[in-house]
Amino acid sequence: MLKRKEFILGAAVGLTFAAAATAGGVIQWPGAEAAPASASRLIPSAGAAGLAFAPPQGAPLSFADIFQQVAPAVVQIDVKTRVQRPRTMQMPGFPFPFLVPPQEGDSKVEPETQLAPGSGSGFFISADGTIVTNNHVVANAEEISVKLSDGRTFKARLIGRDEASDLAVIKIEGDSFPFVSFEEASEPRVGDWVIAVGNPFGLGGTATAGIVSAKSRDIGGGVANDFLQIDAAINRGNSGGPTFDIYGRVIGVNTAIFSPSGGSVGIGFAIPAKTAKEITDRLIKGETIERGYLGVQISDLQPEVKEALGLDANTKGAFVAQVTAGSPAAEGGLQEEDIVTSINGEAVDGASSLTRRVANAKPGDRLRLEVLREGRRQTVDIRAGRRPSEESLNQQLEGEDTPEAAPNATVGTEVEGVTVTALTAALRQRHNIPDDVNGVVVTAVDASSEAGKLGIPAGLVIFRANNRAVTTPAEFRTAVEAARTSGRPSVLLMVLYQGNNRSLVLPLAKKD
Repeated sequence: MLKRKEFILGAAVGLTFAAAATAGGVIQWPGAEAAPASASRLIPSAGAAGLAFAPPQGAPLSFADIFQQVAPAVVQIDVKTRVQRPRTMQMPGFPFPFLVPPQEGDSKVEPETQLAPGSGSGFFISADGTIVTNNHVVANAEEISVKLSDGRTFKARLIGRDEASDLAVIKIEGDSFPFVSFEEASEPRVGDWVIAVGNPFGLGGTATAGIVSAKSRDIGGGVANDFLQIDAAINRGNSGGPTFDIYGRVIGVNTAIFSPSGGSVGIGFAIPAKTAKEITDRLIKGETIERGYLGVQISDLQPEVKEALGLDANTKGAFVAQVTAGSPAAEGGLQEEDIVTSINGEAVDGASSLTRRVANAKPGDRLRLEVLREGRRQTVDIRAGRRPSEESLNQQLEGEDTPEAAPNATVGTEVEGVTVTALTAALRQRHNIPDDVNGVVVTAVDASSEAGKLGIPAGLVIFRANNRAVTTPAEFRTAVEAARTSGRPSVLLMVLYQGNNRSLVLPLAKKD
């Protein structure tokens, strides 16, 4: 899972260089048969005699000079944020206190709170004490202090923050502070050396080194970022710290890691310098960062969806799973199951591509979307709205839990292993289905069918199948049979579950 709230950089990564036993020799893998050298064989070379363990050409002999140059500009950020104080009680004979769960009626009493500590990293970008860090490091902090590499400590004030990009700017009073600069002119390449400096686990100035592992990563953590992926070790406490190239230029702001354990596994993510510079410049000017908004839930156009819709395998776009009522998209005529292929003439490759382009628009901008609707190309004009806060957007997605297995039921019509029935008042109440939703509701699923393998649950509402609206079991059966008749191996369903629209590809059983 992606860990963003606390960050990045702990144990240093050991760089191991392997070389053949004989300079210029062919490396043989265990079990492989030897083969004569050929023009196409790549022959590893350790370089000149006596340099078998020297770094390859272009690699620094050491990162010490870089660290010495940039370390004074990197700071430790300590914050105090107000949280609810846990209620405890001490039982006689027990060495530790017990947490007391909230009792009924406690909501009427103002909860006790306390200031909880946290820490992160940041770096000076000007001599006047302006510091860049992550939004999640300083968000809602009541106290912010900054510790410099020489041990001096200053109180800091918040200049501005942007939740969507996870960037923030703070400032301390003073002048002549050592600072570093964002590198905008040159972009790092995959394989380029990097060094990350920060405050892992509150240890203070720590450096780790690695390479750029990938570029333009979409980690679902922001609308404004094509993240750099790096393998320099980053851990909790390094959020907001800089990633440098071998010339000491800031190429990224460390912000997230991918880790099943919470510690570094060599997969870290940094906000690219170009994005960070653009956002922080605006925050320093006192601007509020506003972004465009459509009001849709979208997903990448998966191969099975293309197959179910009879689309060419090379078709690219963003699949519209749900349109929020009253949103700019709804008012502009965008529909569920539309496939957005371009926006203002620029091709859309997938969901992240559309999200970033919409976010880069300003509220009120005209967005011209080319869409595929039931196999035909159409144009939809939409006036961009103002993107809500990330908290509001996350609340809209809270109901997206994984469906549980369906309980057995016997009422309805079976189609492809799915038993469906028309919506009734009792079913609406039982499964919490809104009155304005029309379709057929799943009451049972054959566990041995393709639907059973997918784990389709009872209570799921199917409201479109094969690009057709369905309101009765007969219409559902007709739509499925039409997909089968057209030679498709599956049928695309639009469904409602736990308050959210989703697309679902149901493979069709082969008939003898």
